[in-house]
Amino acid sequence: MKNYDRAFKVNAVKLSYERGKGQIASIERELGITASCLYRWRQDFEKFGTGSFCGTGYLKLTPEQKTITNLEKKIKNSELTLEILKSGSKYVAQGKVMTKEFIENNKHKFSILKMCNSLEVSRTTYYLRKKQELSGTEIRINLLKEQITAIFYEFKQTYGGPKIAKELEKRGYILCSSQVNIYMKALGLRRKAKRKFKATTDSFHNHYVSSNVLNREFKVTDPSQVWVSDITYLQTKRGFLYLTIIIDLFDRKIIGWSLSDTMGTKTTTLPAWEMAVSNRKIDKALIFHSDRGSQYANKVFTKTLDSYNCVRRSMSRRDNHTDNAVCESFFSCFKRELINKNKLLPRKQMIAEIYEYIENWYNKKRRHSYLGYRKIEEFDRINNLL
Repeated sequence: MKNYDRAFKVNAVKLSYERGKGQIASIERELGITASCLYRWRQDFEKFGTGSFCGTGYLKLTPEQKTITNLEKKIKNSELTLEILKSGSKYVAQGKVMTKEFIENNKHKFSILKMCNSLEVSRTTYYLRKKQELSGTEIRINLLKEQITAIFYEFKQTYGGPKIAKELEKRGYILCSSQVNIYMKALGLRRKAKRKFKATTDSFHNHYVSSNVLNREFKVTDPSQVWVSDITYLQTKRGFLYLTIIIDLFDRKIIGWSLSDTMGTKTTTLPAWEMAVSNRKIDKALIFHSDRGSQYANKVFTKTLDSYNCVRRSMSRRDNHTDNAVCESFFSCFKRELINKNKLLPRKQMIAEIYEYIENWYNKKRRHSYLGYRKIEEFDRINNLL
């Protein structure tokens, strides 16, 4: 049986339409085909249109079915492209070497052509990169990127370029902060954003308040020269916790703190003060600065401070948070670095994480810009406090 290609069949059917049914016999003789073939071809063409005569192994589709099939193919192709982009874009941002590694690691899942097209990577570049060894510069850059990424996550995604540059220096890598910022942008590393929180201070009371003796002089030359204190709230799955801190302005160390589920003086400021005086001696005149909250202004706490003849009181002006900027700054960093804004923690877990943050992270590991990007322990060692 003779085989005819698709073009021949289409032309034969069109010719039969043009000449009409009365000329079908002459068309058969002219083309050397049988009447049954031509009628069968006409029926196939009338039903499937351009989808007819598709050959062995292919489905015959009506124009509507073909349109749907093409749309389904486009959707599938788009989904595949999106999947590749989601997985591979961060590698492209890290350069040719990492892009090559991504393609190599995923060629069992996607075709190399599809990955190159989706990521807008030249196949020629990919194959050349696959053959070539890394240059010394590329090895150094990759090592720096690995170190930057490791530091970023080690320090709770809170360090920007200057602090990461200082940490790199401690580890033997010299890189300016602007270059670190460029690498962080390429790696898609963004430090956590600051959030605003409500104040817990109740300054409308009848207790005695002190003047603003400190007057925003936050830079001091000796330890136990100025201590600053404040209270903030923390929401858990079961109510609130209240964190009271006392910071020595000399080295920015939290020398006293307390955590409670009530706002009373006996559970907030008094325990924090007792911890502070046990951790750091008061050898000479000390300014103790706080806001005007009742926990600081009431008789019980005032009497406790007055028992130390060398302590002088100082309080922020009403509704002026910048008068106690160091504590405000700490709470801002604390809530940005520790608290997951989308998830409330159980009370026990919150307490454990606060202890870990203050004692092991903030007082020991965190680098402070005020201290020249040193850790508190490094700064204290230089100043013979350890």
